Amino acid sequence: MADPLANYRSLLAKVDDLCRGIEDRLGEAITCHAGCSSCCLSISVFPVEAVAMIEAANRLPVEELQQLKRHLAAWSEDDQRCPLLAGERCLLYEARPIICRTHGLPILLVEGEQRRVDVCPMNCQGIDHLPGEAILDLERLNTLLAAVNALYLREFGIRLPERIPISQLAEMLP
Repeated sequence: MADPLANYRSLLAKVDDLCRGIEDRLGEAITCHAGCSSCCLSISVFPVEAVAMIEAANRLPVEELQQLKRHLAAWSEDDQRCPLLAGERCLLYEARPIICRTHGLPILLVEGEQRRVDVCPMNCQGIDHLPGEAILDLERLNTLLAAVNALYLREFGIRLPERIPISQLAEMLP
């Protein structure tokens, strides 16, 4: 059987390449680093992303998986921070969803008729003009992700909610 997450993995590879290219282009203007988690909020993800995260969690050594489950169980709905954060680090960093991979980088947002670029206030300080190749088109990226998700659900006949809160991953783990 073919890898059910092949299209998603392909998209992740392209997004990672794109992000690396932007980081290389902007150099020291990107200050994101291990332990920087100010943008790590409790979010929801597409089912294909949740399945990839569950698959990654299931590959963890038994003790790490148990630690992840305990950590998720202890998370409170009152907390706005991502339930996967422990000590300012992501417990599933390698399997983090696409939005997390793009955090901090310049993104093009479309709000009604207006287009604007948003970037973490700690990044790109002192840069007056960002080159187009250093800006992620969030709408295009979300459209691609939605298409990959729809194809995954249709191909495998899976019925899941449109979005899954990361906090609910614990319920999906064995």
